[in-house]
Amino acid sequence: MAKKEKEPKTNAVRIVAAKKISYELHTYEAPDGFLDGVSVAAQSNLDPNKVFKTLVLMGHSREHYVCVIPVACELDLKKAAKFFDEKNVEMIHVKEITPLTGYIKGGCSPVGMKKQFKTAIHKSAQEQDTICVSGGKVGLQMELSPLELAELVSAEFTDLVREG
Repeated sequence: MAKKEKEPKTNAVRIVAAKKISYELHTYEAPDGFLDGVSVAAQSNLDPNKVFKTLVLMGHSREHYVCVIPVACELDLKKAAKFFDEKNVEMIHVKEITPLTGYIKGGCSPVGMKKQFKTAIHKSAQEQDTICVSGGKVGLQMELSPLELAELVSAEFTDLVREG
């Protein structure tokens, strides 16, 4: 009898499961420890419009914020600053990701960070039945309803990406 592969349990997966939110996990190979989001979508056979990356920002006020945007898009810092009511925002340095969130680069999930930061999800997520975000470690994607994700992390939907 074949041994059933154990489902990976990260903070993100545990939290979503505990809230009884329906989800599906997708795994992928990241031989160098990191893979860009478009490559993750391709390797996982997922529509890149459904795969979202999690970005952590710091505002002029020194507050931190989270933006969840499609992997093929670029964050518009001006739109993010306006949404978070900041003079300006900037991406945090990669060395700050783990101490701040508890996650590593490429495995940062909007679910289960050390602290719940104000979060925005790009409005295109509302057009999808489900979206994929990091499952809390490199090589793991978690697919779930964008509405349930937004409710779970107290996020709002807004325009966050650069045009064209």
